[in-house]
Amino acid sequence: MEKQNLPVVVIGAGPAGLAAAAHLVERGIQPLVLEAGTTAGSAVRQWSHVRLFSTWSELTDPAAEKLLAPTGWVKPDPASYPSGGDWADLYLKPLADALGDRVRTGARVTGVSRTGRDRIVDVDREAQPFVVHVAHADGREERLFARAVIDASGTWTIPGPAGGSGLPALGEHAAADKITYRVPDLKDPAVRARYAGKRTAVIGSGASAFTALVHLADLARADDGTGTHAVWILRRGISGSTFGGGSADQLPARGALGLAAKAAVDDGYADAVTGFRTEVIERDGDGRLVMTAEDGRRLEPVDEVIVLTGFRPDLSFLSEIRLGLDERLQAPIALAPLIDPNQHSCGTVYPHGHRELAHPEQGIYLVGMKSYGRAPTFLAMTGHEQVRSVVAAIAGDIESADRVELTLPETGVCGGAGLFDAPEGDQSGGGCCAPAPQLIQLGTKAPAEEAPAGGCCGS
Repeated sequence: MEKQNLPVVVIGAGPAGLAAAAHLVERGIQPLVLEAGTTAGSAVRQWSHVRLFSTWSELTDPAAEKLLAPTGWVKPDPASYPSGGDWADLYLKPLADALGDRVRTGARVTGVSRTGRDRIVDVDREAQPFVVHVAHADGREERLFARAVIDASGTWTIPGPAGGSGLPALGEHAAADKITYRVPDLKDPAVRARYAGKRTAVIGSGASAFTALVHLADLARADDGTGTHAVWILRRGISGSTFGGGSADQLPARGALGLAAKAAVDDGYADAVTGFRTEVIERDGDGRLVMTAEDGRRLEPVDEVIVLTGFRPDLSFLSEIRLGLDERLQAPIALAPLIDPNQHSCGTVYPHGHRELAHPEQGIYLVGMKSYGRAPTFLAMTGHEQVRSVVAAIAGDIESADRVELTLPETGVCGGAGLFDAPEGDQSGGGCCAPAPQLIQLGTKAPAEEAPAGGCCGS
Protein backbone atom coordinates (compact mmCIF):
# COMPACT_ATOMS: atom_id res chain seq x y z
CA MET A 1 0.00 0.00 0.00
CA GLU A 2 1.56 3.31 -1.11
CA LYS A 3 1.10 5.78 1.74
CA GLN A 4 1.41 8.87 -0.44
CA ASN A 5 -1.67 7.86 -2.42
CA LEU A 6 -3.81 7.64 0.69
CA PRO A 7 -5.92 10.49 2.10
CA VAL A 8 -5.23 12.39 5.28
CA VAL A 9 -7.96 11.53 7.77
CA VAL A 10 -9.24 14.53 9.72
CA ILE A 11 -11.25 13.69 12.83
CA GLY A 12 -13.96 16.25 13.49
CA ALA A 13 -15.81 18.66 11.18
CA GLY A 14 -15.56 21.65 13.48
CA PRO A 15 -13.69 24.91 12.84
CA ALA A 16 -10.19 23.41 13.06
CA GLY A 17 -11.03 20.19 11.21
CA LEU A 18 -12.71 21.90 8.26
CA ALA A 19 -9.89 24.45 8.07
CA ALA A 20 -7.39 21.57 7.96
CA ALA A 21 -9.34 20.00 5.10
CA ALA A 22 -9.30 23.31 3.19
CA HIS A 23 -5.52 23.56 3.56
CA LEU A 24 -5.12 19.96 2.39
CA VAL A 25 -7.20 20.67 -0.71
CA GLU A 26 -5.11 23.77 -1.38
CA ARG A 27 -2.00 21.57 -1.23
CA GLY A 28 -3.46 18.98 -3.58
CA ILE A 29 -3.81 16.38 -0.82
CA GLN A 30 -7.05 14.44 -0.44
CA PRO A 31 -8.71 14.96 2.96
CA LEU A 32 -11.31 12.68 4.48
CA VAL A 33 -13.16 14.38 7.34
CA LEU A 34 -14.97 12.10 9.78
CA GLU A 35 -17.62 13.75 11.95
CA ALA A 36 -19.43 11.86 14.69
CA GLY A 37 -22.38 14.26 14.66
CA THR A 38 -25.16 14.52 12.13
CA THR A 39 -23.84 17.73 10.62
CA ALA A 40 -20.68 19.80 10.37
CA GLY A 41 -20.08 21.89 13.45
CA SER A 42 -22.24 19.64 15.63
CA ALA A 43 -20.46 20.66 18.84
CA VAL A 44 -20.66 24.37 17.98
CA ARG A 45 -24.39 24.01 17.40
CA GLN A 46 -24.81 22.76 20.96
CA TRP A 47 -23.84 26.23 22.18
CA SER A 48 -25.50 28.10 19.33
CA HIS A 49 -27.07 30.58 21.78
CA VAL A 50 -23.70 31.77 23.11
CA ARG A 51 -22.05 34.80 21.50
CA LEU A 52 -18.35 34.57 20.75
CA PHE A 53 -15.91 37.22 21.96
CA SER A 54 -13.95 36.96 18.69
CA THR A 55 -15.10 38.89 15.63
CA TRP A 56 -15.75 37.35 12.23
CA SER A 57 -12.32 38.60 11.13
CA GLU A 58 -10.77 36.12 13.59
CA LEU A 59 -13.11 33.19 12.95
CA THR A 60 -12.55 32.29 9.30
CA ASP A 61 -9.49 30.58 7.86
CA PRO A 62 -7.77 32.04 4.74
CA ALA A 63 -7.61 28.71 2.89
CA ALA A 64 -11.27 28.08 3.72
CA GLU A 65 -12.20 31.49 2.34
CA LYS A 66 -10.43 30.65 -0.93
CA LEU A 67 -12.35 27.38 -1.17
CA LEU A 68 -15.62 29.19 -0.50
CA ALA A 69 -15.07 32.07 -2.92
CA PRO A 70 -16.21 30.25 -6.11
CA THR A 71 -19.48 29.27 -4.39
CA GLY A 72 -20.59 32.88 -4.03
CA TRP A 73 -20.09 32.87 -0.27
CA VAL A 74 -19.95 36.33 1.25
CA LYS A 75 -18.00 36.83 4.45
CA PRO A 76 -20.08 38.40 7.22
CA ASP A 77 -19.17 41.81 8.60
CA PRO A 78 -15.59 41.29 9.86
CA ALA A 79 -16.15 43.58 12.86
CA SER A 80 -19.31 41.85 14.13
CA TYR A 81 -19.57 39.15 16.81
CA PRO A 82 -21.46 36.00 15.79
CA SER A 83 -23.19 33.50 18.03
CA GLY A 84 -22.23 29.85 17.86
CA GLY A 85 -25.28 29.29 15.66
CA ASP A 86 -24.18 32.06 13.29
CA TRP A 87 -20.70 30.55 13.06
CA ALA A 88 -22.14 27.15 12.20
CA ASP A 89 -24.78 28.37 9.73
CA LEU A 90 -22.87 31.11 7.94
CA TYR A 91 -19.40 29.55 7.77
CA LEU A 92 -19.04 25.93 8.87
CA LYS A 93 -22.00 24.55 6.90
CA PRO A 94 -21.06 26.34 3.65
CA LEU A 95 -17.46 25.18 4.09
CA ALA A 96 -18.54 21.58 4.61
CA ASP A 97 -20.79 21.86 1.56
CA ALA A 98 -17.87 23.16 -0.50
CA LEU A 99 -15.78 20.18 0.61
CA GLY A 100 -18.59 17.88 -0.54
CA ASP A 101 -18.15 14.15 -0.11
CA ARG A 102 -14.79 14.72 1.54
CA VAL A 103 -16.84 15.22 4.72
CA ARG A 104 -18.69 12.23 6.17
CA THR A 105 -21.13 12.77 9.04
CA GLY A 106 -22.45 10.15 11.44
CA ALA A 107 -18.96 8.61 11.37
CA ARG A 108 -17.45 8.16 14.83
CA VAL A 109 -13.77 7.20 15.02
CA THR A 110 -13.36 4.35 17.50
CA GLY A 111 -9.65 3.60 17.04
CA VAL A 112 -6.45 4.70 15.33
CA SER A 113 -3.31 2.60 14.91
CA ARG A 114 -0.57 1.65 12.47
CA THR A 115 -1.59 -1.06 10.04
CA GLY A 116 -0.54 -4.41 11.46
CA ARG A 117 1.25 -2.81 14.41
CA ASP A 118 -0.03 -2.28 17.95
CA ARG A 119 1.71 0.37 20.03
CA ILE A 120 4.48 -1.93 21.30
CA VAL A 121 5.76 -3.08 17.87
CA ASP A 122 8.78 -1.16 16.51
CA VAL A 123 9.63 -3.16 13.38
CA ASP A 124 8.92 -1.23 10.16
CA ARG A 125 6.40 0.86 12.09
CA GLU A 126 6.74 4.23 10.36
CA ALA A 127 6.50 2.64 6.92
CA GLN A 128 2.97 1.44 7.68
CA PRO A 129 -0.05 3.63 6.95
CA PHE A 130 -2.46 4.55 9.69
CA VAL A 131 -5.58 2.46 10.07
CA VAL A 132 -8.71 4.18 11.34
CA HIS A 133 -11.74 2.28 12.64
CA VAL A 134 -15.08 4.01 12.17
CA ALA A 135 -18.55 3.25 13.54
CA HIS A 136 -21.33 4.68 11.38
CA ALA A 137 -24.70 5.90 12.62
CA ASP A 138 -26.44 3.06 10.77
CA GLY A 139 -24.44 0.44 12.67
CA ARG A 140 -21.86 -0.27 9.99
CA GLU A 141 -18.19 -0.59 10.93
CA GLU A 142 -15.45 0.41 8.54
CA ARG A 143 -11.68 0.34 8.34
CA LEU A 144 -9.95 3.20 6.54
CA PHE A 145 -6.29 3.82 5.73
CA ALA A 146 -4.49 7.14 5.87
CA ARG A 147 -1.08 8.66 5.19
CA ALA A 148 -1.53 10.95 8.21
CA VAL A 149 -4.15 11.72 10.84
CA ILE A 150 -5.21 15.14 12.12
CA ASP A 151 -7.31 14.84 15.27
CA ALA A 152 -9.49 17.96 15.57
CA SER A 153 -12.23 16.28 17.60
CA GLY A 154 -12.12 18.90 20.36
CA THR A 155 -12.94 18.39 24.02
CA TRP A 156 -16.68 19.14 24.09
CA THR A 157 -17.75 15.59 24.90
CA ILE A 158 -15.92 15.40 28.27
CA PRO A 159 -16.75 18.31 30.59
CA GLY A 160 -14.99 18.67 33.91
CA PRO A 161 -16.89 17.52 37.03
CA ALA A 162 -18.16 19.53 39.97
CA GLY A 163 -15.77 17.72 42.30
CA GLY A 164 -12.83 19.83 43.41
CA SER A 165 -10.36 16.93 43.18
CA GLY A 166 -10.89 16.41 39.46
CA LEU A 167 -13.20 13.48 40.20
CA PRO A 168 -17.00 13.67 40.32
CA ALA A 169 -18.21 14.68 43.75
CA LEU A 170 -19.86 11.95 45.78
CA GLY A 171 -23.50 12.01 44.73
CA GLU A 172 -22.83 13.99 41.56
CA HIS A 173 -24.02 11.25 39.23
CA ALA A 174 -27.11 10.59 41.36
CA ALA A 175 -28.02 14.29 41.11
CA ALA A 176 -27.67 14.38 37.32
CA ASP A 177 -31.28 15.46 36.79
CA LYS A 178 -30.49 18.80 38.45
CA ILE A 179 -27.00 19.35 37.02
CA THR A 180 -25.97 20.66 33.60
CA TYR A 181 -22.44 20.99 32.25
CA ARG A 182 -23.24 23.54 29.56
CA VAL A 183 -24.35 27.19 29.57
CA PRO A 184 -28.16 26.87 29.50
CA ASP A 185 -30.12 28.54 26.71
CA LEU A 186 -32.46 30.75 28.71
CA LYS A 187 -34.25 31.87 25.55
CA ASP A 188 -35.69 28.37 25.24
CA PRO A 189 -39.02 28.51 27.17
CA ALA A 190 -38.58 25.07 28.73
CA VAL A 191 -35.03 25.81 29.84
CA ARG A 192 -36.03 29.25 31.07
CA ALA A 193 -38.77 27.77 33.23
CA ARG A 194 -36.23 25.40 34.79
CA TYR A 195 -34.18 28.30 36.21
CA ALA A 196 -36.73 31.10 36.61
CA GLY A 197 -37.30 31.97 40.26
CA LYS A 198 -34.82 29.31 41.34
CA ARG A 199 -31.60 29.33 43.32
CA THR A 200 -28.83 28.06 41.03
CA ALA A 201 -25.22 27.25 41.83
CA VAL A 202 -22.67 28.10 39.11
CA ILE A 203 -19.33 26.31 39.53
CA GLY A 204 -16.41 27.70 37.54
CA SER A 205 -14.38 30.85 36.97
CA GLY A 206 -13.90 31.19 33.21
CA ALA A 207 -15.77 32.74 30.32
CA SER A 208 -18.51 30.10 30.40
CA ALA A 209 -19.19 30.79 34.08
CA PHE A 210 -19.27 34.52 33.35
CA THR A 211 -21.79 33.90 30.58
CA ALA A 212 -24.03 31.81 32.84
CA LEU A 213 -23.93 34.47 35.59
CA VAL A 214 -24.82 37.22 33.12
CA HIS A 215 -27.70 35.19 31.65
CA LEU A 216 -29.08 34.36 35.10
CA ALA A 217 -28.86 38.02 36.11
CA ASP A 218 -30.75 38.98 32.96
CA LEU A 219 -33.42 36.43 33.86
CA ALA A 220 -33.64 37.80 37.39
CA ARG A 221 -34.28 41.28 35.98
CA ALA A 222 -37.08 40.03 33.70
CA ASP A 223 -40.74 39.95 34.69
CA ASP A 224 -40.86 36.17 34.56
CA GLY A 225 -37.64 35.72 36.52
CA THR A 226 -38.45 37.26 39.87
CA GLY A 227 -36.59 35.44 42.64
CA THR A 228 -33.88 34.03 40.37
CA HIS A 229 -30.59 34.00 42.23
CA ALA A 230 -27.13 32.55 41.61
CA VAL A 231 -24.58 31.14 44.03
CA TRP A 232 -21.19 31.47 42.34
CA ILE A 233 -18.80 28.79 43.59
CA LEU A 234 -15.10 29.47 43.06
CA ARG A 235 -12.25 27.17 44.01
CA ARG A 236 -10.07 30.25 44.37
CA GLY A 237 -10.63 33.66 45.91
CA ILE A 238 -11.86 36.99 44.59
CA SER A 239 -9.01 39.18 43.32
CA GLY A 240 -8.21 41.80 40.72
CA SER A 241 -7.88 39.06 38.10
CA THR A 242 -11.11 37.22 38.82
CA PHE A 243 -13.19 39.03 36.22
CA GLY A 244 -10.51 39.08 33.52
CA GLY A 245 -8.64 42.03 32.08
CA GLY A 246 -11.55 44.41 31.53
CA SER A 247 -10.52 47.27 29.29
CA ALA A 248 -6.94 45.92 29.20
CA ASP A 249 -8.06 42.78 27.33
CA GLN A 250 -7.02 42.99 23.69
CA LEU A 251 -10.22 41.14 22.81
CA PRO A 252 -12.71 43.84 23.88
CA ALA A 253 -15.72 41.53 24.00
CA ARG A 254 -13.87 39.12 26.27
CA GLY A 255 -13.03 41.95 28.64
CA ALA A 256 -16.61 43.20 28.48
CA LEU A 257 -17.93 39.76 29.39
CA GLY A 258 -15.90 39.75 32.59
CA LEU A 259 -17.12 43.22 33.47
CA ALA A 260 -20.72 42.17 32.81
CA ALA A 261 -20.27 39.24 35.20
CA LYS A 262 -18.84 41.66 37.76
CA ALA A 263 -21.90 43.89 37.31
CA ALA A 264 -24.17 40.88 37.84
CA VAL A 265 -22.65 40.19 41.24
CA ASP A 266 -22.29 43.88 42.11
CA ASP A 267 -26.03 44.27 41.56
CA GLY A 268 -26.79 41.52 44.05
CA TYR A 269 -27.93 38.78 41.68
CA ALA A 270 -25.29 36.37 43.00
CA ASP A 271 -23.43 35.46 46.16
CA ALA A 272 -19.85 34.27 45.73
CA VAL A 273 -18.51 31.37 47.76
CA THR A 274 -14.71 31.37 47.55
CA GLY A 275 -12.15 28.66 48.23
CA PHE A 276 -14.89 26.03 47.97
CA ARG A 277 -13.88 22.64 46.56
CA THR A 278 -16.96 20.47 46.25
CA GLU A 279 -16.64 16.95 47.60
CA VAL A 280 -20.25 15.84 48.22
CA ILE A 281 -23.59 16.63 46.60
CA GLU A 282 -26.69 15.29 48.32
CA ARG A 283 -30.42 15.94 48.37
CA ASP A 284 -32.32 17.44 51.25
CA GLY A 285 -35.85 16.43 52.23
CA ASP A 286 -37.33 18.66 49.51
CA GLY A 287 -35.16 17.20 46.78
CA ARG A 288 -32.93 20.27 46.55
CA LEU A 289 -29.15 19.88 46.37
CA VAL A 290 -26.77 20.57 49.22
CA MET A 291 -23.05 20.82 48.49
CA THR A 292 -20.31 20.12 50.99
CA ALA A 293 -16.69 21.20 50.56
CA GLU A 294 -13.57 19.25 51.46
CA ASP A 295 -13.17 21.50 54.52
CA GLY A 296 -16.63 20.51 55.77
CA ARG A 297 -18.54 23.67 54.85
CA ARG A 298 -22.11 23.09 53.69
CA LEU A 299 -24.00 25.48 51.47
CA GLU A 300 -27.66 26.34 51.67
CA PRO A 301 -29.77 24.16 49.32
CA VAL A 302 -29.98 25.05 45.62
CA ASP A 303 -32.52 24.02 43.00
CA GLU A 304 -30.09 23.61 40.11
CA VAL A 305 -26.34 23.37 39.51
CA ILE A 306 -24.45 24.56 36.43
CA VAL A 307 -20.95 23.04 36.28
CA LEU A 308 -18.53 24.93 34.02
CA THR A 309 -15.11 23.66 35.09
CA GLY A 310 -13.55 23.15 31.67
CA PHE A 311 -13.19 20.18 29.34
CA ARG A 312 -10.89 17.22 28.81
CA PRO A 313 -9.63 15.45 25.68
CA ASP A 314 -10.96 12.02 24.75
CA LEU A 315 -7.81 9.94 24.24
CA SER A 316 -9.52 6.55 24.37
CA PHE A 317 -9.49 5.92 20.63
CA LEU A 318 -5.77 6.80 20.43
CA SER A 319 -4.63 4.11 22.86
CA GLU A 320 -2.58 2.31 20.17
CA ILE A 321 -0.79 5.49 19.08
CA ARG A 322 2.45 6.66 20.66
CA LEU A 323 1.58 10.12 21.92
CA GLY A 324 3.90 12.48 23.75
CA LEU A 325 1.62 14.27 26.22
CA ASP A 326 2.36 16.46 29.20
CA GLU A 327 1.50 14.62 32.41
CA ARG A 328 -0.58 17.51 33.74
CA LEU A 329 -2.32 19.14 30.79
CA GLN A 330 -2.57 16.14 28.42
CA ALA A 331 -1.30 18.49 25.72
CA PRO A 332 1.71 17.83 23.44
CA ILE A 333 4.90 18.04 25.52
CA ALA A 334 6.48 20.89 23.54
CA LEU A 335 3.26 22.92 23.59
CA ALA A 336 2.42 22.48 27.27
CA PRO A 337 4.88 25.06 28.69
CA LEU A 338 3.39 27.72 26.41
CA ILE A 339 -0.16 27.21 27.71
CA ASP A 340 0.34 25.87 31.24
CA PRO A 341 -2.12 27.71 33.54
CA ASN A 342 0.27 27.07 36.44
CA GLN A 343 2.84 29.33 34.77
CA HIS A 344 1.15 31.17 31.94
CA SER A 345 1.57 34.93 32.15
CA CYS A 346 -0.71 37.68 30.85
CA GLY A 347 -2.74 35.38 28.62
CA THR A 348 -0.11 35.41 25.88
CA VAL A 349 0.51 32.16 23.96
CA TYR A 350 3.52 32.15 21.70
CA PRO A 351 2.84 31.19 18.08
CA HIS A 352 3.31 27.49 17.52
CA GLY A 353 3.01 24.96 14.73
CA HIS A 354 3.89 21.44 13.67
CA ARG A 355 7.02 21.09 15.79
CA GLU A 356 5.22 21.87 19.05
CA LEU A 357 2.33 19.62 17.98
CA ALA A 358 4.46 16.63 16.96
CA HIS A 359 4.40 13.26 18.75
CA PRO A 360 6.74 10.25 18.87
CA GLU A 361 4.32 8.68 16.36
CA GLN A 362 5.15 10.62 13.22
CA GLY A 363 2.24 11.71 11.06
CA ILE A 364 -0.39 12.24 13.73
CA TYR A 365 -1.32 15.64 15.14
CA LEU A 366 -3.78 16.84 17.75
CA VAL A 367 -4.98 20.30 16.74
CA GLY A 368 -7.58 22.84 17.80
CA MET A 369 -9.08 22.64 21.28
CA LYS A 370 -7.83 19.09 21.68
CA SER A 371 -4.22 20.22 21.34
CA TYR A 372 -4.63 22.27 24.53
CA GLY A 373 -5.66 19.22 26.57
CA ARG A 374 -7.08 20.62 29.81
CA ALA A 375 -5.71 24.13 29.34
CA PRO A 376 -8.24 26.95 28.78
CA THR A 377 -8.48 30.06 26.56
CA PHE A 378 -8.09 28.53 23.12
CA LEU A 379 -8.79 30.91 20.22
CA ALA A 380 -9.98 29.99 16.72
CA MET A 381 -7.10 31.87 15.09
CA THR A 382 -4.69 29.63 17.00
CA GLY A 383 -6.30 26.60 15.39
CA HIS A 384 -6.09 28.14 11.92
CA GLU A 385 -2.36 28.70 12.28
CA GLN A 386 -1.87 25.24 13.73
CA VAL A 387 -3.49 23.47 10.78
CA ARG A 388 -1.72 25.66 8.21
CA SER A 389 1.64 24.64 9.69
CA VAL A 390 0.69 20.98 10.17
CA VAL A 391 -0.61 20.57 6.62
CA ALA A 392 2.53 22.21 5.23
CA ALA A 393 4.61 19.69 7.19
CA ILE A 394 2.52 16.78 5.88
CA ALA A 395 3.06 18.13 2.35
CA GLY A 396 6.80 18.22 2.95
CA ASP A 397 7.04 22.02 2.84
CA ILE A 398 9.03 22.37 6.05
CA GLU A 399 10.08 25.93 5.29
CA SER A 400 6.44 27.03 5.25
CA ALA A 401 5.57 24.80 8.20
CA ASP A 402 8.28 26.41 10.32
CA ARG A 403 7.22 29.94 9.37
CA VAL A 404 4.66 30.46 12.11
CA GLU A 405 3.40 34.02 12.02
CA LEU A 406 0.66 34.86 14.49
CA THR A 407 0.31 37.43 17.25
CA LEU A 408 -2.34 36.46 19.76
CA PRO A 409 -4.20 39.02 21.87
CA GLU A 410 -3.38 39.32 25.55
CA THR A 411 -6.04 38.94 28.22
CA GLY A 412 -4.79 41.84 30.30
CA VAL A 413 -4.41 39.43 33.24
CA CYS A 414 -1.05 38.21 34.51
CA GLY A 415 -0.55 34.90 36.27
CA GLY A 416 -2.11 31.52 35.60
CA ALA A 417 -5.31 29.89 36.79
CA GLY A 418 -3.33 27.15 38.48
CA LEU A 419 -1.45 29.74 40.52
CA PHE A 420 -4.69 31.40 41.55
CA ASP A 421 -5.89 28.06 42.90
CA ALA A 422 -2.89 27.82 45.23
CA PRO A 423 -3.28 28.38 48.99
CA GLU A 424 -2.83 31.98 50.08
CA GLY A 425 0.56 31.32 51.63
CA ASP A 426 1.93 29.86 48.39
CA GLN A 427 1.25 32.96 46.31
CA SER A 428 3.55 35.89 45.73
CA GLY A 429 2.56 39.43 46.54
CA GLY A 430 0.54 41.59 44.19
CA GLY A 431 -2.98 41.97 42.96
CA CYS A 432 -3.34 38.34 41.83
CA CYS A 433 -3.26 36.90 45.34
CA ALA A 434 -6.48 35.29 46.50
CA PRO A 435 -7.94 35.90 49.95
CA ALA A 436 -8.67 33.10 52.38
CA PRO A 437 -11.82 31.05 51.62
CA GLN A 438 -14.93 32.98 52.54
CA LEU A 439 -18.55 33.67 51.69
CA ILE A 440 -18.93 37.09 50.12
CA GLN A 441 -22.20 38.95 49.71
CA LEU A 442 -21.56 40.93 46.57
CA GLY A 443 -24.25 43.54 46.83
CA THR A 444 -23.52 47.03 45.61
CA LYS A 445 -19.75 46.78 45.80
CA ALA A 446 -17.57 43.81 44.95
CA PRO A 447 -14.02 43.54 46.27
CA ALA A 448 -12.68 42.97 42.74
CA GLU A 449 -11.21 45.84 40.79
CA GLU A 450 -10.82 46.20 37.07
CA ALA A 451 -7.30 45.24 36.06
CA PRO A 452 -5.05 48.16 35.12
CA ALA A 453 -3.71 48.51 31.59
CA GLY A 454 -0.67 46.38 32.27
CA GLY A 455 -2.60 43.56 33.90
CA CYS A 456 -2.08 42.63 37.54
CA CYS A 457 0.78 41.38 39.70
CA GLY A 458 2.71 44.56 38.98
CA SER A 459 3.51 43.81 35.34
